[in-house]
Amino acid sequence: MTALRKPPLSIVGAEPETDDVQRTLEAILFASAEPVDEKLLASRLPEGTDLKAELQKLADHYAARGVNLVRVAGKWALRTASDLGHRIARDTPPPKKLSRAAIETLAIVAYHQPVTRAEIEEIRGVTINKGTLDVLIETGWVRLRGRRKVPGRPVTYGTTEEFLIHFGLDQIEDLPGLEELKGAGFLDDRLPAGFAVPIPNDISTLRDDEEPLEEGDPELDPESGK
Repeated sequence: MTALRKPPLSIVGAEPETDDVQRTLEAILFASAEPVDEKLLASRLPEGTDLKAELQKLADHYAARGVNLVRVAGKWALRTASDLGHRIARDTPPPKKLSRAAIETLAIVAYHQPVTRAEIEEIRGVTINKGTLDVLIETGWVRLRGRRKVPGRPVTYGTTEEFLIHFGLDQIEDLPGLEELKGAGFLDDRLPAGFAVPIPNDISTLRDDEEPLEEGDPELDPESGK
């Protein structure tokens, strides 16, 4: 008598659809040059798919590999594992170097946004030229938010999604706090009493003390020279 063969796994309760979901997610993320939002990912998967569970499963799969699945700016991307970055640095173009003034200005914008130029100067204790902010805007890490509702209507600045993506942050609140900065050696342990690092917030909607930039505003014209 001919022995009965075992039926395919798909017949005995296996769920190949799950593998298809994982493969689909992997293909989309691999093919995209930019982080992908969950809405787009969900639109490419079968209805009823538990997207968060599938993303976590994929992240676990890649956790010990050369690339990791990470969440940046509220989106998902496959990125080189952090411990391997130095090995491939030689194959990537060097990042644009910022001046010390630009780095300090970027940090102030990130932590204190929305912030005006005068407020940046007050925090730094020195004046800055507009070219510094222009460089940060051209880099794509700082944006014009609106205008402060005070005499003179100064422009307010904030960070961008590109800032989060470049620095591998899911949200602006992931920036290091006071203790983390001290632990990394960026701040002296002998800080003045009452010193605090603000909790950053990059909410896109304007605050009550801001008003939107209007069409034709000279700040929106890179050729205005203002």
